[in-house]
Amino acid sequence: MFRLTHYVRELVSPGSQRKPGTPPGPVVIWNLIRRCNLLCKHCYSISADTDFKGELNTDEAFAVLEDLKGFKVPALILSGGEPLLRPDIYQIGERAKELGLYTGLSTNGTLIDEQEIKKLKQVGFDYVGISLDGLEKTHDEFRRKEGAFAASFKAVELCKEAGIKVGLRFTLTEDNASELAELLDISKEYDIEKFYLSHLNYAGRGNKNRGDDAFHRTTRDALDLLLKEALDDVKEGRAREFVTGNNDADGVYLYKWALQNFPEQAEHIREYLEAWGGNASGLHIANIDNLGTVHPDTFWWNYDLGNVRQKPFSQIWSESDDPLMQGFRQQPRPVTGRCGACQYLKICGGNTRVRAYQLTDDPWAEDPACYLTDQEIGIDTDVERLQTTPYVHKSKSQNGSVAKGTGLAESIAVQNI
Repeated sequence: MFRLTHYVRELVSPGSQRKPGTPPGPVVIWNLIRRCNLLCKHCYSISADTDFKGELNTDEAFAVLEDLKGFKVPALILSGGEPLLRPDIYQIGERAKELGLYTGLSTNGTLIDEQEIKKLKQVGFDYVGISLDGLEKTHDEFRRKEGAFAASFKAVELCKEAGIKVGLRFTLTEDNASELAELLDISKEYDIEKFYLSHLNYAGRGNKNRGDDAFHRTTRDALDLLLKEALDDVKEGRAREFVTGNNDADGVYLYKWALQNFPEQAEHIREYLEAWGGNASGLHIANIDNLGTVHPDTFWWNYDLGNVRQKPFSQIWSESDDPLMQGFRQQPRPVTGRCGACQYLKICGGNTRVRAYQLTDDPWAEDPACYLTDQEIGIDTDVERLQTTPYVHKSKSQNGSVAKGTGLAESIAVQNI
């Protein structure tokens, strides 16, 4: 996650914001349930309105919470599917809060009514994120349910009335980019604390719909709009927070924007951006799915690291012999192509590796969603694009996950020479 407003505040008032540091443990996004009452086009977990067998029970979930607390996880996001479909969601939320974990809820919002908001308030969730993928007609088409927008926005209003910090989540595509400005106006009008713009990631149904991904020009226009809004907010004293996700080139884009708009602070903010370090998959971001399987992040559901039923999350995450995890934690990461030649690799960390993997079977290939030009990232336009690392040897296990072959380990070894 890229905290855009944080860096804009630092540009306007140098020294006002804390420089990013190394967290004590990974932020964990936990998909507690795969069932969902919607069938969204860009769903990465490919959920459906049906029960999925083998999900963790309440006692197992509590054991995981105890382990996360002991592992010093700084934040826990409870997600799905639709987490409010899980009968024990409030028990799990209450237990997480009792343990002192920062606990967020990621929901489509359609199930939050006057009765549910009381339960949410009682648990004391630190944050509730609700998805809006455009204005009413567009959102309902994305969510494949008439009335979804009205129900979700009603949930936003209920959270505001209950004093629960709430934010909007928006996944940018060519189909809804034209409605971003109006959604930002809505977030300002209703004083919604947070706006999260997610770049489309190639996983689950998002992978099947990547033909709808926003073109690079559209992405740049969206970032320009967010930067303008963030700057206006900072200057006018509004507390609204803008964050982005799934395209860490946003950090480099902000640096380039700073060179134009705050040239005297540009190198100062570059230090902050390099301290942030970009993509944190397998490093400071982790995922547990509904069956208890651990993944490098929520978009790597085809790559298993272990299961919390057999081994605690803390032990799974601490082990360093997995070749993909070794690559994630290598500094700099063993990326190739444009990413390997980029002068700003320290800022973006090689961007979102799952996109390269989905398109090439090679997790270290250049990220096709980098929207910066060769000139902007300081490489020759005729840079060698051939990948120098061998592809991962892919084979399917019984549960459909990708078995980890020697090809990836060899790839990392080559880069270490």
